[in-house]
Amino acid sequence: MRGLLAAPFEATIMARILSVGGVRPMPSPSNCRFAESHEWFRVEGDVVTIGITQFAANELTDITYVEMKSLGTALEPGETVGEVESVKTTSDVYCAVGGEIIEVNEALDEDPSLLNSDPFGEGWLIKIRATDLSPLEGLMDQPTYDAQYPVD
Repeated sequence: MRGLLAAPFEATIMARILSVGGVRPMPSPSNCRFAESHEWFRVEGDVVTIGITQFAANELTDITYVEMKSLGTALEPGETVGEVESVKTTSDVYCAVGGEIIEVNEALDEDPSLLNSDPFGEGWLIKIRATDLSPLEGLMDQPTYDAQYPVD
């Protein structure tokens, strides 16, 4: 497995909802774009927040370590921004747009399992100030991503 929320996604505290017959997964956020390599991208002005999808987190299983490039790093579209390690494997994380890293989620240093429990909320990875948002137009929207990669 190689690899756009305008306000805090309140529903992420409930990653799954109860339904008759068991637990039903929630859909991915509709205000994100999604890469084939299972990253999500949320745009707020010229700032893009990047994370991994619930599908990716489920495939990785227990995430044990996260390492992102440092604050101020310049990125080109398609470049790796870091890696996520789990009990199963290590996966690269890619950026669809170019820009500069302006924030790294330090909470993941203490609790990398946030990627498993809240990948679209508290488990975001980095924020970059993008130089060009147009590459995001070629990524999948939420219905397309969820249809192609359903979460069990």
